[in-house]
Amino acid sequence: MATLTRDEAQALIQEVLEAYPDKAKKDRAKHLAVNDPSVEQSKKCIISNRKSQPGVMTIRGCAYAGSKGVVWGPIKDMVHISHGPVGCGAYSRAGRRNYYVGHTGVNTFGTMNFTSDFQEKDIVFGGDKKLEKLIDEINTLFPLVKGISVQSECPIGLIGDDIEAVSKKKGKELDKPIVPVRCEGFRGVSQSLGHHIANDAIRDWVIGNRDGDTSFEVGPYDVAVIGDYNIGGDAWASRILLEEMGLRVVAQWSGDGTLSEMELTPKVKLNLIHCYRSMNYISRFMEEKYGIPWMEYNFFGPTKIAESLRKIAAFFDETIQANAEKVIEKYKAEYDAIIAKYRPRLEGKRVMLYVGGLRPRHVVGAYEDLGMEVVGTGYEFAHNDDYDRTMKEMGEATLLYDDVTGYEFEEFVKRVKPDLIGSGIKEKYIFQKMGVPFRQMHSWDYSGPYHGYDGFAIFARDMDMTVNNPCWNSMQAPWLKKDAASA
Repeated sequence: MATLTRDEAQALIQEVLEAYPDKAKKDRAKHLAVNDPSVEQSKKCIISNRKSQPGVMTIRGCAYAGSKGVVWGPIKDMVHISHGPVGCGAYSRAGRRNYYVGHTGVNTFGTMNFTSDFQEKDIVFGGDKKLEKLIDEINTLFPLVKGISVQSECPIGLIGDDIEAVSKKKGKELDKPIVPVRCEGFRGVSQSLGHHIANDAIRDWVIGNRDGDTSFEVGPYDVAVIGDYNIGGDAWASRILLEEMGLRVVAQWSGDGTLSEMELTPKVKLNLIHCYRSMNYISRFMEEKYGIPWMEYNFFGPTKIAESLRKIAAFFDETIQANAEKVIEKYKAEYDAIIAKYRPRLEGKRVMLYVGGLRPRHVVGAYEDLGMEVVGTGYEFAHNDDYDRTMKEMGEATLLYDDVTGYEFEEFVKRVKPDLIGSGIKEKYIFQKMGVPFRQMHSWDYSGPYHGYDGFAIFARDMDMTVNNPCWNSMQAPWLKKDAASA
């Protein structure tokens, strides 16, 4: 099917909305739009960061997921306690493939599940004493742990456990940072508030701990990589390019990050943010307090990599600027060969995206480098400044859908008939059963990295392998098959 015109896209939205009762229809209409790149502020055409409509199949997560599962969880030399029932910790452990270097259980703890395992008596009598005991046990069993965070689950906010008092008390006793994080799952409208709460905890309990430390030798080209979670090794692939430019990456978090790196971040010359949605808060704080500038960069696909390298280099002197050009030229033959190999196989293929964080806009350039077109995109938990950035990246009449429901997404796919869908694990099997090629774009479908020039080669291979797999021609959604003869 050809790309929809603006009128056809608007008619499709209205058709999908007709299935809702009047109240739900009025609410969901604010979250579905047809892209107009000339609009300066997205709030004029689409609303975001609002509570999901009760009764619809939202794909969002909770504040706890945003804090523990995204921001704090990958800090490798700290133990992150899931304070509450066992389930939240179990389902937030090791699901995002945050790669790290270290020995698990010795000096790294990212794939281990630490929980206070709340029972009924803890709900009645409180869990403060249990939390104290847990912190003592962790410190005894894992003496190399650099610090502990307490990630509160829903019951903690309901019963009023004083995790701040416990953290202060045990922090003094153990002489280690114990960080309380009020990220109860019911707070806010999605995991986005969990990111914000986690950033605030870093601000209040970590940033500034080494402000008076003069033992660290500051350099003129020091930078921090923030908001790269090293999924499949992404941060490593990005760091190669920055260091080849002559920059020194002092801190990298949270993927493969450490407490010390977080504490040293206020000493850098520039903060580089990959996931704007999850880490812009702490970067703005450091700009206000320490005068450190920050910029968002995009290392998906050679076009955006080159743009970002030059933009980063512009913050420094002519030496770094010249080095940036050398890095781009060094990899030119490599990425030209990748494009020459895969673009003829992917040219003209149409993609629909629905992910969280930065991916609904950042990966657009990588698809375009391969001759593909993104015909629909949306976020699980974006704010309007995310859509402000997205609308400039998308073509005229592209479908925009915020907090899209399962029903809406399926109906859009049936009409648009994309050649590929990039979304999350909750959507994966629905569309695969429909015979639509699908890539899991939260954690790269067990592949990666996708960042940097090294990652682009893997990205192109994976897209080709998915789109051109002959299995899709043999599949049909079970619910579309003709009814078998009655018994």
